[in-house]
Amino acid sequence: MKYAIVIEKAKGNFSAYVPDLPGCIATGDSIEEVEQQIREAIQFHIEGMREDGAEVPVPSSRVDYVHVAA
Repeated sequence: MKYAIVIEKAKGNFSAYVPDLPGCIATGDSIEEVEQQIREAIQFHIEGMREDGAEVPVPSSRVDYVHVAA
């Protein structure tokens, strides 16, 4: 499955979350690190949902950019 992630720059690190998996978050010192951490978090999150008998959401979020005049 392919889930959309959102990566945000914070003061001293980066954070990421998955819109289709509420509560699935990760942090890292670099973009590369937070990408690796969120991959692991997604796997862990889905495993936990399956163990609990919960339905795993099908990826449905879409990511895009909008250009605006500055």
